[in-house]
Amino acid sequence: MTFLGYKGYLNPRNQKLDSIHAGVSMAIREHNGLRSVKLSRMVYPQPDVLTPSRKDVLIMTPWLAPIIWEGTFNMDILNEQFRLQNATIGLTVFSVKAYMIFLKQFLKSAEMYFMVGHRVNYYVFTDKPEYVPHLNVRNGRQIIILKIQSYARWQDISMHRMEMLSTFSRQRFQREVDYLVCADVDMRLSDHVGVEVLSSLFGTLHVGYYGLNRADFPYERRPQSQAHIPEDEGDFYYIGALFGGSVSEVARLTEACHRAIMVDQANHIEAIWHDESHLNKYFLYHKPSKVLSPEYLWYQQQMNYVKDQNSTSPKVIKRKRFKVLRKNYRLRDW
Repeated sequence: MTFLGYKGYLNPRNQKLDSIHAGVSMAIREHNGLRSVKLSRMVYPQPDVLTPSRKDVLIMTPWLAPIIWEGTFNMDILNEQFRLQNATIGLTVFSVKAYMIFLKQFLKSAEMYFMVGHRVNYYVFTDKPEYVPHLNVRNGRQIIILKIQSYARWQDISMHRMEMLSTFSRQRFQREVDYLVCADVDMRLSDHVGVEVLSSLFGTLHVGYYGLNRADFPYERRPQSQAHIPEDEGDFYYIGALFGGSVSEVARLTEACHRAIMVDQANHIEAIWHDESHLNKYFLYHKPSKVLSPEYLWYQQQMNYVKDQNSTSPKVIKRKRFKVLRKNYRLRDW
């Protein structure tokens, strides 16, 4: 038996790292002079086609993208599938100016909970490379520092993030990783975040607007802006602090958002929530192939707000995976 086209052997970038998971997913044996491949055996309960994994929440979008909640996936199966892909994941984070104070806690928590058992490149975009903490990371992981320009306003830094991600995706990331997870730095992981989030393109539901009518979403409503979404359109409100996908799809998303931001600037207009507004516009017309539930990014202030509006909503959140460290998510003071 011969595997033709198996990525781990045909992709030169992955060949040097094959030893990390060698023997985990398959074993090659010889019998009577013939080579055979034996895959690992997995034992788990048979899926029940008559019983949904969760009955209290929406687990599938109208365009058939899964919404990821605790209890909707088998982590062992997913880990095995991504090991067969020989995948490497990039985690990008922007740590500039005063936000450098969050970086060490972010990286330490990622080492505990992010993509455990898989190869990871931490890409730290910063204007202060000398202040990036020196951490001992797991085998198969590395911290890569990328020096960038700073700007006077956090809004400008946030919007230029799209430009930087687009540029580096095409110039570098496509040669080094298979997937990108783009996160804000002022957060820490408090629970497992693994390959269940990965797909060609994913976004994350904003906990502050979960369960609300789309007319109440803080979309950009001015028609003059490239981020404009009419009140009778919209699926969900996605948070800009956590999104990602394959390198090629993240490059398309960030390039489109950057171009739209540049058009707005030329017309002397700034979207209400900056790059997050443009992200929501992009996801409206380029549907994500996977949607992360509010379990993946939460903060207590908005949890309290949701509880006041709908006392049943917080009960659907079984795990709290990324936690925002700022007391007020909407205030960004240097």
